[in-house]
Formats: sequence, C-alpha cells, structure tokens
Amino acid sequence: MTGTLSAGHAGIDPRGWALRIAAALLLVAALAGCRTSDIYNVQQVSLATPPAAEMTQIENAIERAGAGLGWEIKRADPDEPGHLIGRLPIRSHVAVVDIKHDTETFSITYKDSTNLEYDAEAGKIHSNYNGWIQNLRSAILRETSNIEASAGTST
Repeated sequence: MTGTLSAGHAGIDPRGWALRIAAALLLVAALAGCRTSDIYNVQQVSLATPPAAEMTQIENAIERAGAGLGWEIKRADPDEPGHLIGRLPIRSHVAVVDIKHDTETFSITYKDSTNLEYDAEAGKIHSNYNGWIQNLRSAILRETSNIEASAGTST
C-alpha cells in the first residue's frame, strides 16, 4: 500500500494527523464565533433633520430604517410618541431594543434577547448583537437625514 504506514510501524497515518489538525482548527473557529462583547447602546445621537421635523416623521423614518434591516419596530405605547420597541428575529436568535427619540436625538438601548448569551452582571452579549445595533444606528441616521421640511413650513 502506498502512502500509509502499516500497523507494524510506529506512528499514525498522515491523513489522520491532517484530520485531527482540521478538526482542531474548526473547533477554534467555532469557539471564536461564539464570543461575547460589552453591550453597545446608542445614547443621544443627534439627528440631521430639518428644524420643523415632526415626531411622526422621525418615527416613520426609524420604522423604515429598521424594516430595511429586518427589524420589527412598533410604538411602545400607541398614545405616546417618542418610544419605540425594535425586535430583530434572526434564525433562533431574537434581539429586542428600546428606541427613544425626539425631533433632535435618538437612543437605542438593550431591552431583551433570546439565544444571544446575554450576561446581565457582566454587561456582555453575543458580538453579532453589536453589529446589528451599529447597522440600525446607521440606517436611522440615513433615513432621518432624508426627511424633508413639512409642506406647511417655509424653507
């Protein structure tokens, strides 16, 4: 037989070593993929909206921003503008955030999650969560910057 060691020789088949090394590398990669990070919250970020922007325009822009990324965004209380709840379901994971805004600023803060390795004491969560929040922040800034002044106002 060519390329293998016989049972009478000391050592292991070179293919066995290659398989063991490949398995070890896959394990390291899998563990690295499950890392956690400090929770990223967005605090009082300024909006680039026209001075006459209305709360409903801001809310609609935030909803559009979230929808484009797969977020389900609803008002926390139907009678109170300025507080939205965002929910992002991805496979078996769910992230839930509070989004508070006025006509000049907005904040995004962690509210709840499923299967994201959340550790309240350490303030840690799966690293993917932070990327989702950064993407939502950017999308909100982009959408709110496209708000035009209300038709009844002069420019």
